[in-house]
Amino acid sequence: MKTTYYLLTTIILLAITSCATTKNSKLYGHSWQLEYISGTKIAFEGLYPNKKPQITFNKEKHKVQGNNSCNGYSANYTIKDSSIYFSEPGPSTMMYCGEGEQAFLKMMEKVNRFSFDDNGKLNLMLDNVTMLRFKKIK
Repeated sequence: MKTTYYLLTTIILLAITSCATTKNSKLYGHSWQLEYISGTKIAFEGLYPNKKPQITFNKEKHKVQGNNSCNGYSANYTIKDSSIYFSEPGPSTMMYCGEGEQAFLKMMEKVNRFSFDDNGKLNLMLDNVTMLRFKKIK
């Protein structure tokens, strides 16, 4: 009886862990390009007329890197289940390209959850509200 209980418990834990790992694994191996940002007074195309922000997740180093439409950035991140937290972005180049880059970086600091929609897009959220949405590009 004990053996059956331990076997069943192990199978359930493996199933739960593999589902969480599968969800998180969608983050890795490619870059994501921003296609939506919440809470700005300027239209999306006005914020990012030439280049849209991108993000790439490094699983081994727990770092993200990319561009904020103008300058490069990197930051540490922490994931647990569907929660995600970013540290303040580290040093980057200092070219000024409008308000879009600051809007993007400030929003990254606010998010606390992530999800994937039915189209495979990455949603970075504040609680249950999507603040940033990305599409896979590479």
